[in-house]
Amino acid sequence: MSDSDIEFIGMIQAQKVSEIHPARGPAIDRDYVRAFAQAHEAAGFDRVLVPHHSVSPDATLTVAYAASVTERIHFMLAHRPGFVAPTLAARQFASLDQFSGGRLAVHYISGGSDDEQKRDGDWLDHDQRYARTDEYLDVLRKVWTHDKPFDHEGAHYRFQGAFSEAKPLQTQKGRPHVPVYFGGASEAAIPVAGKHADVYALWGESLDQARELTGRVRAEAAKHGRSVRFSVSFRPILADTEEKAWARADAILAETRRLRVVQGYSRGGPLQSEGARRLLAAAEQGTRLDKRLWTAIAQETGGRSNSTALVGTPEQVAEALLDYHALGVTTFLIRGFDPLEDAIDYGRELIPRTRELVGERVAARRQAA
Repeated sequence: MSDSDIEFIGMIQAQKVSEIHPARGPAIDRDYVRAFAQAHEAAGFDRVLVPHHSVSPDATLTVAYAASVTERIHFMLAHRPGFVAPTLAARQFASLDQFSGGRLAVHYISGGSDDEQKRDGDWLDHDQRYARTDEYLDVLRKVWTHDKPFDHEGAHYRFQGAFSEAKPLQTQKGRPHVPVYFGGASEAAIPVAGKHADVYALWGESLDQARELTGRVRAEAAKHGRSVRFSVSFRPILADTEEKAWARADAILAETRRLRVVQGYSRGGPLQSEGARRLLAAAEQGTRLDKRLWTAIAQETGGRSNSTALVGTPEQVAEALLDYHALGVTTFLIRGFDPLEDAIDYGRELIPRTRELVGERVAARRQAA
């Protein structure tokens, strides 16, 4: 990507669900997945994330189905190292990349919750999980790039004669591997990010927090002679006036609180992840930060997932995104509290206006230079 390029990533799930929409019906709604994926493609998203949870439908198969009902949009598969051998995962990802026409990237999640990990039988602690991810990614690259069988003996994995006949389509087109997206802000995570990440993903932190964290990751990547792109995640809340947008935000918060009472949740305590702690640290500074960063949902839910929003008109939110672009962020993961409807709405004005503003800013910088 050049400095004038930005990437928009959405998120699709196997059924309609969010903080204000409780899950109903079967865990897999095939018609909804098809409509959801196609809506993102029509809205001008570059890629969609399929998330992973320890009780959710299989993300790999969801990507395979969504790829079969779309033509252009790319995918980001959320994957937790440790439950599938890296040799098998390498063959699965290579096969999926081939069948999707080279549209796959993988977001590696080492795991920020012991309880989540234990549901699938993983008893390593937080720092051990990141050490395992480091080795896991080393093995993946070897499987994708070696033209002969190889042996491997490490702290977590041991293989003899590991090899894959299937290589990623992207590797065959001259790219070194399926793109690696990576998250994690702890002391154990940052060195792994610097060594492996093509794109380092942050949740929707304040500008000061994002500046500090991207600086740390850049410094780690430099130790390996690498550069890293950055992604930030937001939940844009749009309306045709700023007043209406904030009224909608208030309504979303009220419904989130109501449903949490109905579902028997107390006010959310923090997860073990450093990312959750950082979101709550931002929320402690106030519910409205910078130009229009809104932290109330993160505070209410304990920083679970990307739960901070940018609130305003499409023009105002696009301008707020440009502040992060000025820090070196070139990827924005945006998803709404009304998932399908918001994805369509983002394509009307927010995505094209943000691309236009970035293009104008880059052109002005080049002209000044």
